[in-house]
Amino acid sequence: MTKPRVLISDQMDDKAEQIFRERGCDVDVITGKTPEELKAIIGQYDGLAIRSTTKLTKELIDAATNLKVVGRAGIGVDNIDIPAASVKGIVVMNTPFGNSITTAEHAIALMFALARQLPEADASTQAGKWEKNRFMGVEVTGKTLGLIGAGNIGSIVASRALGLKMKVVAFDPFLTPERAVEQGIEKVDLDTLLARADFITLHTPLTDQTRNILSRENIAKTKKGVRIINCARGGLIDEEALKDALDSGHVAGAALDVFAKEPAKESPLFGTPNFISTPHLGASTDEAQVNVAIQVAEQLSDYLVHGGVTNALNMPSLSAEEAPKLRPYMALAENLGSLVGQLAHDNLDKISIEVEGAAAQLNIKPITGAVLAGLMRRYSDTVNMVNAPYLAKERGLDVREVRHDREGVFHTLVRVTVATSQGDRSVAGTLFGADQPRLVELFGIKVEAELAGHMLYVVNEDAPGFIGRIGSLLGENGINIGTFNLGRRAAGGEAVVLLSIASPLPADVLEEARNVPGVKLVTPLKF
Repeated sequence: MTKPRVLISDQMDDKAEQIFRERGCDVDVITGKTPEELKAIIGQYDGLAIRSTTKLTKELIDAATNLKVVGRAGIGVDNIDIPAASVKGIVVMNTPFGNSITTAEHAIALMFALARQLPEADASTQAGKWEKNRFMGVEVTGKTLGLIGAGNIGSIVASRALGLKMKVVAFDPFLTPERAVEQGIEKVDLDTLLARADFITLHTPLTDQTRNILSRENIAKTKKGVRIINCARGGLIDEEALKDALDSGHVAGAALDVFAKEPAKESPLFGTPNFISTPHLGASTDEAQVNVAIQVAEQLSDYLVHGGVTNALNMPSLSAEEAPKLRPYMALAENLGSLVGQLAHDNLDKISIEVEGAAAQLNIKPITGAVLAGLMRRYSDTVNMVNAPYLAKERGLDVREVRHDREGVFHTLVRVTVATSQGDRSVAGTLFGADQPRLVELFGIKVEAELAGHMLYVVNEDAPGFIGRIGSLLGENGINIGTFNLGRRAAGGEAVVLLSIASPLPADVLEEARNVPGVKLVTPLKF
């Protein structure tokens, strides 16, 4: 049997090459090549291990005629054209947890640097000044640290802060009360965190929900004298607003390791007093680089030699025999998970995935993974059906799988139920024609709908004229309606409308829709 061939095209710890050889792969370390030079040799390899230097573009992927898997030693995959790799059947993996400690420690280091004004004090002293009275710092002991994001890295920061005798509050929709108690931190809403925190540190991915989470409005809500640290993603903070808050003295200090545009050759924050910056060093320690090199080698060799899949971004854990039957169910399950994630995502601590009829005869693990991927994709930019169960467990989400051998109204059914602060919320779907996913129940209301693209979820009073009013509003604003799906609990009671639209609803039109007579709730959805 021919050994799989692997190319390491970026500088990586020697342990990666050693692991590939020990696990039965032939490996070449060829670094510093131009894209054209890589195109000339990439077709010889089954696996590719990279860091951030190699750009796996569509052109390079097209030349990679034998490539089966690419592994990024690190979390960011901006240098990989994942859609192009998926079309070619190339599995894309990363190592999202290899540098967690390093990033957490960098956040703590920046917190101390802010607290004692270390960079400015150093520059002043080395300039021959002795401004002892100018640099009056603050202690961290007894102060309140606010975590925006309490996942893997955030929880490590919390444990270090508690060791420093700080109080820790956290805003994270997926942090359960039980997990918070376990970690010794207090779960709060965002406004409470902003009002109470002496230091704020961000540990969340950049998504539509988290972009500019520290907006001008939210920065204004912070305690006067707050100090802000960001080692997560650029774009989480409005940099212009932060500059103004530093200038006014409302924010006492800020430290950024990441910027909205990188490399950050210029920024409105550069030169601002009490501002510290580092060039995206969060993951840059010897230990972290060794860890991610080892992990990428282990993951790629496991896949090439044994078919095992770990931390894949574009592939579910499926055998060749199961795939044809399970793919339609996974599409249905992911949509159901996404639906409850968008409509009932607060305070989630329990989720139940039930299958009945024909679905009960299948492997439920990929269905569960698809539900969790849909549920959590709103909050993470690296989640998929492989790592979603791990992330759910890390956040303390209690996941139940239930099989019902019975066959009900539908030949096959998947039901997803989440426990929220308002009670259980349940959605259910089936397959039409064996491969067409359809929603058939939404929070106890029978409604048939295809979940795809941009949609609107409307809860309204069941009264004459409502459909005309909402349709007219959208028409007057040039919003094209694709499908219109209705359901109600009882005549004259609560009703729901699920409609698909050709493009996202502008904020002003959304506000108008919420003010239409009879409307109780309007929520935009995206699938």
